[in-house]
Amino acid sequence: MKLPLYQLDAFTRRPFAGNPAAIVLLDEWLPDSVLQSIAAENNLAETAFVIPKGEACPLRWFTPALEIDLCGHATLATADVLFRERFPALRRIAFTTLSGELVVERTADGLAMDFPSRPGRLVALSDEIVAAAGARPREAYQARDLMVVFDSEQEVRDLRPDFARISALDAFALIVTAPGRDADFVSRFFAPKAGVPEDPATGSSHCTLTPYWARRLDKITLTARQLSPRGAEMRCEKRGDRVVISGHCAWYLTGEIEI
Repeated sequence: MKLPLYQLDAFTRRPFAGNPAAIVLLDEWLPDSVLQSIAAENNLAETAFVIPKGEACPLRWFTPALEIDLCGHATLATADVLFRERFPALRRIAFTTLSGELVVERTADGLAMDFPSRPGRLVALSDEIVAAAGARPREAYQARDLMVVFDSEQEVRDLRPDFARISALDAFALIVTAPGRDADFVSRFFAPKAGVPEDPATGSSHCTLTPYWARRLDKITLTARQLSPRGAEMRCEKRGDRVVISGHCAWYLTGEIEI
């Protein structure tokens, strides 16, 4: 069996930046064990598997270790592949996922994803949180991920978190964030439980980041940067109980998997 495979760098305009995502096109679902093995073989933060059909394309995401419920950068990359390779006349693609229907639209400046908002609830700053982050933040919020807020971009850049302690937290991952110097806010994302110590660019974290910064800065539309070594940029917009996360992709690889 031969399967089309694409690799794109998401949330960037240039190769070797943003977050690499693999996209595999399927005619029907393969056994979960095979999907997980392909993702482990690719050894990227996420591999997206999509069935391009009809008005809503089934889409799933796997890290090298497990299936996840929401992934932004691999959704952006999947939409870019389908717009170019399968549906060049469309302006809008819908995906059916574990997080409901997700829509991606072409815009005058990149691709815009309509995602669920995931605001966090304020929680106490425990010793475990401080030890995991590697420094004391000003506050913490719990959603799917634990988000901790610092006062400056430099603090976020300088953090050396403890991955073992992050894995012990009652959260899927740890988001660290602060006001930005050249963007409205900056962040980093650590998901060692999922086999991703630091994610280069994370769309799903901005489902929690966007409502927080929209409220704090009293802005609907925000610019964001992810301060991973590869770096990433995105635009975020708060729309009620949804967030729109926009960005670009750089194409890197086109090929086939043979299994």
